[in-house]
Amino acid sequence: MISVITPVYNGERFIESCLQNVINQQCAGVEHIIIDAASKDKTVEIIKQYADRYSHIRWISEPDQGQSDAMNKGIKMATGKIVSFLNTDDYYEPNALKRVLERFKTLPEPSLLVGNCNVWEDEGKFAEVNKPKKLKLIDLLLGPCVNAYPLNPSAYFYHTSLHQKIGFYKIDEHYAMDIDFLFRAVQSATVIYVDEVWGNYRKFQGTKTASDIENGQNLQRIDQLIKRYRKNLPLLQRWYATIAYQLEAIDSWRKIKYFLLNPSDLAPSLKKKLTVFFNSST
Repeated sequence: MISVITPVYNGERFIESCLQNVINQQCAGVEHIIIDAASKDKTVEIIKQYADRYSHIRWISEPDQGQSDAMNKGIKMATGKIVSFLNTDDYYEPNALKRVLERFKTLPEPSLLVGNCNVWEDEGKFAEVNKPKKLKLIDLLLGPCVNAYPLNPSAYFYHTSLHQKIGFYKIDEHYAMDIDFLFRAVQSATVIYVDEVWGNYRKFQGTKTASDIENGQNLQRIDQLIKRYRKNLPLLQRWYATIAYQLEAIDSWRKIKYFLLNPSDLAPSLKKKLTVFFNSST
């Protein structure tokens, strides 16, 4: 069985489509666990309506200490051997859960199975396909500009028992908890990348993650994590990762400064984003 965990707070806009997405997977071996943080809108009302009709839906509603705390509650409630996280505004591709369950039949425990993820912007505009092909720790510590990170948990799945080896999500981390988890997971799990699209990430304006990216804080958080984990590498790998990361940073700054000085070469929307990032980092 696979346990799909959805943390939510005041998510009435998307919670119904999230519930429907899991139902439409028509996957017999799934439970959908909703961890609501005492929402004040109609979220709980919608969850109750669906839980009364579908036995695979389990839920609680109570105050928590943030998203990581909610995720950990879901893991502790899970009865599935495999776990996945689905945010209310994200969704799986058709038959994704069946395909994932089939692959896990031959994987050693614990394993981390990573696929591709479609990225969508406001008004349903397609942005890109996230393809995180290189997932060794040394690859990830070179930074997301060198090797793509898994952008969204709708496209990766893992054995629940992995948490017995690496612990749970860090409660005091409210933004980069998924990156911190991945840095730990790839060191303890058998990691498999599959070149198939399994998830869809809606990067909408005003959401917590989108706002963090817009103001430049996201890259700063990742930079701090990279430095922390890099310290534990063997000496030669630490030197390599440090030099490669710094060279990439220098190259990125050159590109950013060029386009800021030559705005006619840059699309207006991207110029605005780079301006925000540049100002927040100086």
